[in-house]
Amino acid sequence: QVQLVESGGGLVQAGGSLSLSCAASGRAFSSSLMGWFRQASGKEREFVAAIFWNGRTTYYAGSVKGRFTISRDNAKNTAYLQMNSLKPEDTAVYYCAVDGGTRYSGSYYYSPTLYAYWGQGTQVTVSS
Repeated sequence: QVQLVESGGGLVQAGGSLSLSCAASGRAFSSSLMGWFRQASGKEREFVAAIFWNGRTTYYAGSVKGRFTISRDNAKNTAYLQMNSLKPEDTAVYYCAVDGGTRYSGSYYYSPTLYAYWGQGTQVTVSS
């Protein structure tokens, strides 16, 4: 069992930065695929970024590549999403998720169905 708690959301002007954190409980975090997803009002949840369990491989959605950076510190059971050059279209509830310790290294890292545990979400609002 893994519990996830996101923090760091808020209101920021376009062009600004925010850093999200995802604190995990449970020993499975260090062997888990970890992902960030977001859901804007009236839209489906979408993939933002993922990082493999060992931290060596990362993936990004095209809309955030070059602006967002995903990282993790397994010793602290924490993952991060640094968001720079924010745009109004980045406004959404951001969720972190993990797969539960499978050491996954495949190509479906973008699929929400791969993730067994989800946080409650944190709101990010970017004003124009």
